[in-house]
Amino acid sequence: MKIAITGKGGVGKTTLAAYLARWFGTRGHSVLAIDADPDSNLAHALGVPNAEEITPIAEMKDLIAERTESTPGTFGGLFKMNPRVDDLPEKIAIPCGDNVRLMVMGGVKKGGMGCVCPESVLLKNLVHHLVLRRDEVVIMDMEAGIEHLGRGTARGVNAFVVVVEPGKRSIETAGRIRTLAADIGLEQVCVVANKVRSEKDEDFLKSQLSNFTMLGFIPYDEAIIEADIQGKFPENMATATRLALENVGQAIMKMNNP
Repeated sequence: MKIAITGKGGVGKTTLAAYLARWFGTRGHSVLAIDADPDSNLAHALGVPNAEEITPIAEMKDLIAERTESTPGTFGGLFKMNPRVDDLPEKIAIPCGDNVRLMVMGGVKKGGMGCVCPESVLLKNLVHHLVLRRDEVVIMDMEAGIEHLGRGTARGVNAFVVVVEPGKRSIETAGRIRTLAADIGLEQVCVVANKVRSEKDEDFLKSQLSNFTMLGFIPYDEAIIEADIQGKFPENMATATRLALENVGQAIMKMNNP
């Protein structure tokens, strides 16, 4: 399974990514959890000690220079567009629970319309390898978009999940992400609704997102918010929350094994 999770900031996509990583791991799957959001928080959500000390791959200047044959600190110049990345999961992934390892991508500082630089080339090649070549569960916590996915990589994604909450801005973000996804061939975009307080919230989301595949509704849970504040995995979530999250995991599994 290759799962990409995205959504507007603050909707709970990182919590979902962390839960699914642990859920698949406890079921005996080898899991690579990929933090592909420049605002890196997945390590905290997974409960990794000293998470703030992790160096993102985008900031590993020596590694980038070695793999792309570039010169650190210079602008422009020639570098390899197909650097070797297949050994990186074994070299730099961090163990963080039963059968789960974490890789933090980091962000590439860019101006204008984009960046073709050694950092971005290495990251895109790594994502391509993780999605198309790795024989394990890969769960990507992405920013609100498809920054790390290209047309070639998209065909390997089994589940492209947008996390939403009750609110117009979150729904508008889901619509924009769906348009971007279609541009690279990701036709089936799924939705997980989070922070659902009532049947009224659920009905509102169903009516606004009727053209999406709905994977489940996760209730509003103070325990998840408190765990986020403390930078921990939400161990004390309510039973209803845990059941809803497990149902999302089961729904994703069925997508791969109909």
